[in-house]
Amino acid sequence: MRTAAWQVMRGVAAALVLAAAPLSAAPAPGHGLTRPVVLPPFNPARSSCAKPRGLLRELVFVQDNDREFVQGIGRGLAAAASDRGLTYRSMRANNDPGLMIRQINALQARKAGSLVVAPIDPPSLSPGIERVIRSGAYVGAIVPPPATTILNAPQYQTGKVLADAAAAHIRTRLGGRAKVVLLTHDNLQFLAPRFTAMRDTLRKLPGVTIVADISPVTVDRTGGYRTMKTILLAHPKIDVVLGADTVVLGALDALRQAGKARPDQFLGGIDGERAAVAELKKAGSPYKASISLASSIFGYAMGRFAADWLDGRWVPQAMDILPKALTIANIAHYERDVADPKAVYADPSRRNSYLKMYGNICFDSRDRYLNFPWSSERP
Repeated sequence: MRTAAWQVMRGVAAALVLAAAPLSAAPAPGHGLTRPVVLPPFNPARSSCAKPRGLLRELVFVQDNDREFVQGIGRGLAAAASDRGLTYRSMRANNDPGLMIRQINALQARKAGSLVVAPIDPPSLSPGIERVIRSGAYVGAIVPPPATTILNAPQYQTGKVLADAAAAHIRTRLGGRAKVVLLTHDNLQFLAPRFTAMRDTLRKLPGVTIVADISPVTVDRTGGYRTMKTILLAHPKIDVVLGADTVVLGALDALRQAGKARPDQFLGGIDGERAAVAELKKAGSPYKASISLASSIFGYAMGRFAADWLDGRWVPQAMDILPKALTIANIAHYERDVADPKAVYADPSRRNSYLKMYGNICFDSRDRYLNFPWSSERP
């Protein structure tokens, strides 16, 4: 597992530092585009393609677990499927990579027409995903390749937005001094740039000490709770906790249980989960920021792409979900948007504030799927 993860990370580094291959680069036989390419803006006005044949008109969400961020994706996918006449269902792997592999293989065997996957262990899942793509089905992936459409965020920017907010709090509320916990995702190396950004930002503050830089065993509230309980045994006074919303919420649970939560702390997460938004609204809560990735909105977009694919239309090869720092001033507007992703998608100005689309692919050009760690960010 470690070796596979290191190979994936080397691929990420290559994608960021190698010169991009020309747009005309040929795909590797049977493996899509394996070398980095620069994708132009998505052009939805291209002429129609052939429709896939012999596949079920259904959309399946293969999810790693049931955290709120993933639930948001599912709500968006379900809404798009309903709007476009696709049968929708979800399959949960409960953080079991072996089960997810079996689920993907079963979907290929039943000739599912489209799926979206939130992978657990990308290297082990990749061969099954490629077989689904070669069958003619649409595959949307949340961050790791391979996929017909890769959804990513500008990960360094996402981490920096959160770290900048934490740094401002440390300077103004904590006198420039803080003990910090970073709850990372070492088991999903594609997210590494967000934590690099946090370290880069905090390193500039001489009074800051990162007392724990660790990945919870599971990326969920329970994982964050258990990890923070262990950290508190060695470091009973913590000032700042950063990570994904779901694990930081678990850390907050542990702090409160231990009587170590304080109003002047800065707990901040990424994903804009409802429970994190609720904490932001509470007077005196240690939870001070959540960086929204609006999962229901990009889920709705990916559901629309699945239907477009099955209807013989072009879809993006990649899409950015743009990070937004949620504050008391903008939470009400944000909550209206994520509750009605269809309205956001239908309004170009609102849609473009959340999503940016790149490249073109359809059934006729399906062999040009992305099979490298795509990011819109450049060093």
